[in-house]
Amino acid sequence: MLVVAYALVGRVDVDLINDPLSYDPNGNPVYLKDIWPSREEIVQTVNDCVKQSDFQEVYDVIFDGSEDWKNLEVNLAERFEWNKSSTYIKEAPFFENLQVNPDPVANITGARVLLYLGDSVTTDHISPAGSFREDSAAGKYLAEHGVNKADFNSYGSRRGNHEVMMRGTFANVRIKNKILDQEGGFSIYFPSGEVKTVYETAMEYQKTHTPLIVLAGKEYGSGSSRDWAAKGAYLLGVKAVIAESFERIHRSNLVGMGVAPLVFIDGQNTATLGLDGTEVFDITGIADNLKPHKLLDVKAIHRNGKITEFKVQARMDSAIEIEYYKNNGILQYVLRDYLKNS
Repeated sequence: MLVVAYALVGRVDVDLINDPLSYDPNGNPVYLKDIWPSREEIVQTVNDCVKQSDFQEVYDVIFDGSEDWKNLEVNLAERFEWNKSSTYIKEAPFFENLQVNPDPVANITGARVLLYLGDSVTTDHISPAGSFREDSAAGKYLAEHGVNKADFNSYGSRRGNHEVMMRGTFANVRIKNKILDQEGGFSIYFPSGEVKTVYETAMEYQKTHTPLIVLAGKEYGSGSSRDWAAKGAYLLGVKAVIAESFERIHRSNLVGMGVAPLVFIDGQNTATLGLDGTEVFDITGIADNLKPHKLLDVKAIHRNGKITEFKVQARMDSAIEIEYYKNNGILQYVLRDYLKNS
């Protein structure tokens, strides 16, 4: 009713309580109170206009669907039949080889740095939603599956295919990995010194079961919330992100995907600790009585054999987040809970 009142006035910079809405033919002011309907008038109008038959007409056939819907050919099996040739929708691997009980939570040892980033890295830097080139990891994947460049569409439209989204993680052309001191989604596979896309580098590390971490500055994961910024990191094998601070929702999303968000303490950061991203990292204290905000020990072994030791705080902020992390993520936690109680 207030919308109607403002429409009658013709503008919104008016005090509807004290100013007249307009004037009658005799020049007398007409106020909101003069046209506001009584409770009885509202009830009478609803009773006159809203009929049970109107709802029955719609809801009696709501599950029937249109003729196009009725004529769709579908498999009525209990499980969804995945189209293996689809490049838009693909079964994600989150539940592959899932056991009813998770393995004991373990420390992170022998980890390599996949990316060494600065401040204010946004979720769009981590998981871009726009278009991508033919020579990108995602572009090569689609081309190999017979998709023409004109039909690539965007990361956002392909978000139902984890193969595309994994390749798009950390693939923003403006992301700067300080390991290489260059822009674009590239990293170094340290055992051979090869420069590859972030995706290709992560896959090389997965062959040797090498855990990965990300080093970052302030406000890691800032900007709009984007679930694939956490999902993609998890699928690439990132086990932890060590940053000066996190954006609130992205921190929660990382925990929900089984990736540990860790923060430097006592004003420390990568620069003050002399880290350059080429080190091998051990993070201990995870396997022993993990609890919210626990301080963990980190040992970074430099290329020259020097060892830098420091502490980080586990930004798992509640008991349920600890459970999510122990289960490798919220999806696995929910499924295991269902299996135990079914």
